[in-house]
Amino acid sequence: MNSAYEVIIRPVVSERSFDQMAQNKYTFEVARQAAKEEIAAAVEKLFNVHVLKVNTLWVKPKNKRVRYVTGKTRTWKKAIVTIADGEQIEVFSNQQVAVEE
Repeated sequence: MNSAYEVIIRPVVSERSFDQMAQNKYTFEVARQAAKEEIAAAVEKLFNVHVLKVNTLWVKPKNKRVRYVTGKTRTWKKAIVTIADGEQIEVFSNQQVAVEE
């Protein structure tokens, strides 16, 4: 991989990923051929944090249908990155959940 921006594609925004942030775990979509060491180095470079652990997994395709045409979603690689206590990634912490009264 050449740059950190090629390794980290986007943050994964879901209820589960937001719940894991309490345990200092952040979820990203990463390049298919990226190794755990490359992912850790990219997160440390982009967000200026210390990475303790990287877990990766493949998200399998799901069957989808639009009218009469069936197909599948794409396969992609997900990384769950654990960072040191007391640190946070600002990309995620700026997003507030709107509470209606």
